[in-house]
Amino acid sequence: MIIVTGATGNLGRRTVERLLERLPADRVGVSARDPRKAQDFAVRGVRVRQGSFDDPASLVHAFEGADQLLLVSLDRTGEECVTGHRAAIDAAVKAGVGRILYTSQMGAAHDSRFQACRDHAQTEDLLRATGLPWTALRNGFYAASALQFLESARRTGDIALPADGPVAWTGHDDLAEATAAILTDEGRFEGPTPPLTGPAALDFDAVAEIAAQATGRPFTRTVVPGDAFHEQVLAHGAPAPIADLMLSIFAAARNGEFTAVDPTLAALIGREPATFRTLLEHTWAE
Repeated sequence: MIIVTGATGNLGRRTVERLLERLPADRVGVSARDPRKAQDFAVRGVRVRQGSFDDPASLVHAFEGADQLLLVSLDRTGEECVTGHRAAIDAAVKAGVGRILYTSQMGAAHDSRFQACRDHAQTEDLLRATGLPWTALRNGFYAASALQFLESARRTGDIALPADGPVAWTGHDDLAEATAAILTDEGRFEGPTPPLTGPAALDFDAVAEIAAQATGRPFTRTVVPGDAFHEQVLAHGAPAPIADLMLSIFAAARNGEFTAVDPTLAALIGREPATFRTLLEHTWAE
């Protein structure tokens, strides 16, 4: 039995779909904060149980009988994030889970400029301390984040963002397929995986060229001072911690934390991962 948390989110849902291509539905389970959002899985024979990271007892029940647990990292930051992950890891131990796989990130380190990578490093420490077999999936930076940064440029033709550095932007679909491959071939990785990345590391200068090639329209790249960008994010209604988090992505990129390009993802899925241009064209076509 493989149990997946976050199964109604972008990565979790895709991973469950890939698992169902490889396994009978009765060997797959999901833990969902709102089980109603996972009813489409339930009607296909997937075990759906309510599990909230703020209710550890519910997680123990949701994880019952799991040979493997895919712990999809929370959409939280700082101590709130690590506390939620600690609750899930403790529940996995109580439930007798055989192996924990965790969606970490390339660049996970205690001294990262990016808060989420520091949270991932702390979570990996918690996994290491359990004594259970565990794998940290060092996922490439989600290309969906870059595409969100490009939303205004899509209209204006100007990519106005802080100074950055090359990032190995990586697609959710490829990562979900790789995660399902690892889950169905137990023991392939112990501890952190190599970086699971797309085929190239790109800064936003390169992204501007790709956007122009894909659309036939000119795109410019304007470097916005960090404090001005921070104010813009606040003006759009984001709370200060989110503005800080977004700005820290660019600091980490300038620091070279997301530049690694590795062949492991391609080996797992049996083909080259999607290029950023392909992902951009697909998203903008929608």
